Amino acid sequence: MQTQRILMVDDDPRLCGFVTKFLAREGYATEFAFDGNAMQRALANVPFDLIILDLSFPNGEDGITLARDIRTRYDTPLVMLSGRHETIDKIICLEIGADDYLTKPFEPRELLARIRTVLRRARPTPQRSAAPAEKDIILFAGWRLDLGRRELFSPDDEAVVLTSQEFHLLAALVQRAGRVLTRDQILDLIANRHWTPFDRSIDVLIGKLRRKLNDNNRANQIIKTVRGAGYVFTLSPESSH
Repeated sequence: MQTQRILMVDDDPRLCGFVTKFLAREGYATEFAFDGNAMQRALANVPFDLIILDLSFPNGEDGITLARDIRTRYDTPLVMLSGRHETIDKIICLEIGADDYLTKPFEPRELLARIRTVLRRARPTPQRSAAPAEKDIILFAGWRLDLGRRELFSPDDEAVVLTSQEFHLLAALVQRAGRVLTRDQILDLIANRHWTPFDRSIDVLIGKLRRKLNDNNRANQIIKTVRGAGYVFTLSPESSH
């Protein structure tokens, strides 16, 4: 199996060195960059399987801006780091498409667990044959959700970019159409509850999905809010055959 490559972007040389050595012992090839320019050079040179990015830098650079730039050009899984524990930081990271969020100081084993979880979710599902792949395609209101390839296509057959969290949330809702799911159930279903265990994160993801689905008709909403209970996918999806 090919060694997975990780890029760590943080202005702390000691932390970068420690994490690089730790992850090397776990079988990962890790490089580090101390600022945005070094990050851009590294990303231009070789592909990475995951990026670890600090939220703040002392020299005027902004981890949020760097993360947004990553998301506009790459679909590489992204884990954000922060020395602050404010909920708003977690929400912002979720909004820009981060796959996970970890506060400093952290235990190396916790970072490793987060990395493994994110990489496992990002791994493409093997396609064994054309027939099983067709069963992984779900249609609803002209939309096409490919569970195997983790792709969403609009009624105009345009690809819609989804983050890992958005894909897992949409898949969970579609596959349980007609059932009201509580926020706790959704957090469990998207298999990363420890990432951000507060209800607001689900509300943020639902809002992002609605925008991408053009789901702004409250009278006929695809993802409906059930006050005091949770969310329900209102359409009856069908598999493609």
